[in-house]
Amino acid sequence: MKQYQAKNILNVAIAGHSGSGKTTVAEAMLFLSGASDRLGKVSEGNTICDYDQEEIRRKTSVTTAVAPLEWRNYKINFIDTPGLFDFEAGMCEAVRAADTVLITVSGKSGVSVGTEKAEKAAAKRGLAKIFFVNGLCDEGADFYKVFENLKASFGPSVCPVVVPFLQDGKVACYINLLEYKAYEYKDHKAVEVSMPDMGTRLEGLRTAIYEAVAETNDEMFEKYFSGEKFTPAEVILGIHQGVKSGKISPVFCGDAQSTDGIDELLDGLIWLAPVSNETGGELGVDIDGEPVELTVNQDGATAAVVFKTIVDPFIGKLSYIKVISGKLSADSQLVNMRTGNQERVGKVLTMRGKKQEDADYIGAGDIGAVPKLQGVNTGDTLCSPTRKVTLDPVEYPAPTLSMAILPKNKGDEDKVAQGIFRLMEEDPTIRFENNAETHQMVISGLGEQHLDVIVSKLKSKFGVEVTLEKAKVPYRETIRKKVQVQGRHKKQTGGHGQFGDVWIEFEPCDSEGLEFGERVVGGAVPKGFFPAVEKGLRECMLKGVLAGYPMVGLKATLYDGSYHPVDSSEMAFKMAAAAAYKAGIPQAGPVLLEPIGVLKATVPDDNMGDIMGEVNKRRGRVLGMEPNSEGLQIVEAEVPMAEMSDFSTFIRQTTRGRGSFTFAFVRYEEAPAHVAQQIMEQAKAEGHE
Repeated sequence: MKQYQAKNILNVAIAGHSGSGKTTVAEAMLFLSGASDRLGKVSEGNTICDYDQEEIRRKTSVTTAVAPLEWRNYKINFIDTPGLFDFEAGMCEAVRAADTVLITVSGKSGVSVGTEKAEKAAAKRGLAKIFFVNGLCDEGADFYKVFENLKASFGPSVCPVVVPFLQDGKVACYINLLEYKAYEYKDHKAVEVSMPDMGTRLEGLRTAIYEAVAETNDEMFEKYFSGEKFTPAEVILGIHQGVKSGKISPVFCGDAQSTDGIDELLDGLIWLAPVSNETGGELGVDIDGEPVELTVNQDGATAAVVFKTIVDPFIGKLSYIKVISGKLSADSQLVNMRTGNQERVGKVLTMRGKKQEDADYIGAGDIGAVPKLQGVNTGDTLCSPTRKVTLDPVEYPAPTLSMAILPKNKGDEDKVAQGIFRLMEEDPTIRFENNAETHQMVISGLGEQHLDVIVSKLKSKFGVEVTLEKAKVPYRETIRKKVQVQGRHKKQTGGHGQFGDVWIEFEPCDSEGLEFGERVVGGAVPKGFFPAVEKGLRECMLKGVLAGYPMVGLKATLYDGSYHPVDSSEMAFKMAAAAAYKAGIPQAGPVLLEPIGVLKATVPDDNMGDIMGEVNKRRGRVLGMEPNSEGLQIVEAEVPMAEMSDFSTFIRQTTRGRGSFTFAFVRYEEAPAHVAQQIMEQAKAEGHE
């Protein structure tokens, strides 16, 4: 592929609800532009963008894929994103690299939650938005209903550009309102036909376009209201300005499977979407934290951001990069601003799906990939040592579903951990911890399908099989009463015996673990044995008397005892302390404590009642609620951690994917009697006596 200047490069993320045809739209554009010699199908697992084994098996996108094409002397870098919410990381990466978001909408189901999420993601980063209503050859598709749906959802900025003319409920031809021409499609080719009579509807649609153009600047506004007609060139320029500023969101339509209307979409992108150097570059920060404005300039000092990483046991590591300023070529010497390390670029690649092509360089405003940058992660800034600047990283959602992960074969724990660490380089929405307390490896992700894909990838990429189960909750135990007990250890063996005798006062306190003190008088227990007594208690506290969970909030005071000048030893006093613990704690009102966390659930107004009801059902307490800047409500509550394992599934189903939440541990509280009883019975069954 030849090199292009930023003024002829478009970076376009394709986003939208799952099943709206994003990958099929990308495939149709690649085919029509000649970047691909066949029209692949998702159902047959042979598309360019869904090349991962998981995607072929599931017939849906799970990661982003980059696929550039050439159209009318422009290079368009398409970034195809997954629509399933479990793989939202893909959309976060795509919007970081794109200047425009092409939002696909089903001609049957119209605006869905994924449509709203894509529009929000574009608006948050200030990107241009273009809609494509897809699947108009399908039975039950209704463009005009979907168009009204778009206007109702996203306001007057939604502007028709290509619309269908229907006969007997089927699309007879497509009308391009920019050119004011009509086209029929045969064998992937557009044939111009005479303009059909659409009556007042066409005039209404043209008026919508003219009004949108009139809003873009004062000159156009005056021209429109003085009754003058806009020329097609003025309409295109006006909409282009409106798209760039975010005042206009044009709507195209067609059918990606038959490629109808796809050429008009490609033309429309070139006419209307902002090119790479029009977006005004980026704002970074220098090493003193001061803002630095970077323009998209190939002759400037190099600055680039890594927006995606692929880790493959065979190919190695591949970093996908968007160059903001300067150029990236083989032997470029760059600084990784996160680590401070020097990074040397071996070679640069153009990626089309999984296909790699060597490139001379990646210029400002363009996208490419660099292999074997071992110390580089997604979100890192790579820049010239002569101008050190840090760019915005990729913003990812926090994982919400955690499960314990177990190897099927004993002894494979290290292999599991290593595999997950490699997958985390590729997908920063994965979290992993080896919980020393519950003796479980715990993996967290964005949902059930996300964890399912991780399990599949561990097997296919790293050859290790695992199962998932509910993660254990780290309970604690403490006491509520004060007791005084004796602990005595006496053993007579051949030669020296063992003797240790202590009186200890146990009482509750606020410490995290043990607060140890002594008030021994008259040398009843020699000072040299105090540390042994403390050590004996600390070891015992690792296992409580109720269900074997660690003991907290315990004050132990050694106040009396006795010793034998020959038989007493550190070991004997350690054993005596353990005897005191075993005798005293059951008398001191032991109770079970459960971890409590703060839940912040962000949901639409309509779901407030459902969430509050669910919090109560899960033994939680609602603390309050407040609206956020996006018109949603934030419900804040305290909920026991034990009740939260499937909350992510509940909130997604209840809000249809519109809701989100965070949950963070705050403190321990005494567990209700019936809950404590269940935990103790479970511990007994598992042999934690």
